[in-house]
Amino acid sequence: MSTIVTGSDQQLQRTIDWKGAFWVASGVPALVLFSIGGIGGIGGTAAFAIWAVSMFLGFVQSFTYAEIAGLFPNKSGGASVYGAAAWIKYGKFIAPLSVWCNWLAWTPVLSLGCAIAAGYILNGIAPVPGADSPAVVAWLADPANTAAIAGMTPEDAAAAAIGALTPTMQTWTLFSFEIEGFTTFSIGTPFFIGAVLMMIVFAIQHRGILNTARTQMIIGLVIVITMLIFGIVPLLQGKVVAANFSPMVPITGAWNLEGWTLVFGGLFIAAWSTYAFETSICYTREFKNPATDTFKAIFYSGLLCILIYVLVPFTFQGVLGVAGMTDPSVVAGTGVAAAMAHMVGGGPALEGILVILMILALLLAIMTAMAGSSRTLYQGSVDGWLPRYLSHVNSHGAPTRAMWTDLCFNLILLTFAASDAGSYYIILALSNCGYIIFNFLNLHAGWIHRMDSGHVRRPYRAPTFILALGGIFAFLNAFLMGAGAAVWDLDPEKGIDPLWGGLLAAALIIPVFWYRHYVQDGGKFPPQMLEDIGLKEGQGLGERKAGVLPYVVLIAGLAVVLIAKMIVG
Repeated sequence: MSTIVTGSDQQLQRTIDWKGAFWVASGVPALVLFSIGGIGGIGGTAAFAIWAVSMFLGFVQSFTYAEIAGLFPNKSGGASVYGAAAWIKYGKFIAPLSVWCNWLAWTPVLSLGCAIAAGYILNGIAPVPGADSPAVVAWLADPANTAAIAGMTPEDAAAAAIGALTPTMQTWTLFSFEIEGFTTFSIGTPFFIGAVLMMIVFAIQHRGILNTARTQMIIGLVIVITMLIFGIVPLLQGKVVAANFSPMVPITGAWNLEGWTLVFGGLFIAAWSTYAFETSICYTREFKNPATDTFKAIFYSGLLCILIYVLVPFTFQGVLGVAGMTDPSVVAGTGVAAAMAHMVGGGPALEGILVILMILALLLAIMTAMAGSSRTLYQGSVDGWLPRYLSHVNSHGAPTRAMWTDLCFNLILLTFAASDAGSYYIILALSNCGYIIFNFLNLHAGWIHRMDSGHVRRPYRAPTFILALGGIFAFLNAFLMGAGAAVWDLDPEKGIDPLWGGLLAAALIIPVFWYRHYVQDGGKFPPQMLEDIGLKEGQGLGERKAGVLPYVVLIAGLAVVLIAKMIVG
C-alpha cells in the first residue's frame, strides 16, 4: 500500500489581504501588449470592439469564479483547483484536466513576455533602421553599393540596405535549427536576454508572496499609471481620429465568412488576456481573511482590467488606424512599445522612458504569471492531481519546485517564442486552447457545486442568472476556440493547427495523472483533498446530484467545437 504524501511540513502562509492579491494580479492589464498588435492586424476597424466584448464576457464570468473560490478557503492555485473539486465526482480524469489546462494557459506568459521584452530591449540598444531612415538613404546613395542593388526595385533595394545595416546583435545566433513542418528552434541574443529577465522574476518570487506583493505594488502602480497615460494623453491631445473606427469591419473589409472567422479568432485570442484577472483568487490559501478577501480581489481586479482593456485598445486604434496596426513590427509585437510611445509624443528622450516602462509592464505580467501558475502546480500536487515533488515550499512559503518547473519549461519555450512571430502566435494559440478548456469546465463547475453542495455556506453567492450566463458563455468560448484558433496559424503549410495541437497538449494530463494517482498514491486521493470537499477516506467520492447533466455538457461542448471548426473550414 502506498503512503500518500501531501507536501512538506512547511505551507503557504497567510500574509496578504485582497489588496496584496490585487497588486500581484496588476500585471494582467499588461497582457494587452501580448496581442494588441495581432488583434489589430486581423480585426481592422473592429479591433477595439473585439477587446470590449471580450472584457465584458470575462467580467461576467468572474462572478462564478468568485463563488466557487469562497468554498475553499484553504486552497491556493485559483479557479481551476476549485473547479476540479466539482468534477471529481463525475470522472477522475476530468477533474485534473481543469488544473492542467489552467497551467498550460498561464505558464507561457513567462516565455512570451520575455520574448517581447527582449525585442523591446534589442530595438532600444541596437535598433534596426527604417526604410526611410537617414542611414538607409545614405547607404543607397553610396557609390560603393551601386553594384549590389543594380536591377532591384526600390523596395528590394531598401530591404538590402536594411539587411546590411542591421546590427549583428539583432541577428547573432549561437545555435539554431528548424523542426521540419513545425517551427524553428533558436538560441540567440533574444533568448539570453529573455532568460536573464526570467531569472530576475524568479529571484523576486523566491522570498514568498508577501515580498512579491510588495514588489508588484510598487511596479504595478507605475505601470497602471503608464497604461493610463497611453490611453488618456492622446485623447487629450486630439490625436484620436473618428475615421479610424468606421466603417466597423474586420481587416477583410466585409462581414462575410472570412471576416467573421477573423473576428472569432480575435475574440479567441483576446480571452487569454481579458479573462486572466481570475488569477487574483490564486492566493486564497494566503489571504488573512479569505471569506471577504476573495471576492474583493477578483472584483476590483476586474474593474481595473475593464478600464485598461477598453481604454488602451480604443486609443491605440484611434491614433494608429488600420495602417498603423497592420505594420509588421506591430503585428509581431516587438514594435508595439515604440508605436505607443510615439502616440504620446514628447521627443526621443520621453519615448525612450516610456519604452522602459513598457518593459517593466511585461515584467509585471511575467511576475503575475509565475506567482499564479506555480501555485496551480503546487495545489495540484497537494490535491493529488500532479506529481508529489511539486508540493514543496521553502521557508518563505514560496512553492519553489513548482517555480523551477515553470522556469525550465519556459526556457525551452523561449527558444521557439523568440525565433519569429509565427512561432510566438502558435504558442499563444496552443496555450489559449488550454485556457478555454479550463474556462469551460470551471464555468460549469459553478452550477455543479450548487447542485452537489448547495447546503455549504458561501461567503459570496452569485445571482443565479449570472451563473446561468456563465454556462452559456462557456459554450460561446468553445465555439470561438473551434472557429478561431486556426486564424493564428500564420503559416498553415509549415505549422500545426492550434486547435488540434491544443487538444493534444491538454490530453497529456492523462499519463501525468495516471502516474501520480495509480503509481505514487496507489489509487487513493490525499485525505486533505477529500476533507476539503466534505468527504472522508473510504467513503467514495460522494453522491452525484447533478446526474448525467455534466456528461451532457461535456459532449455538447465537444460538439460545439467540432461544428465551429467545420463551419469555418
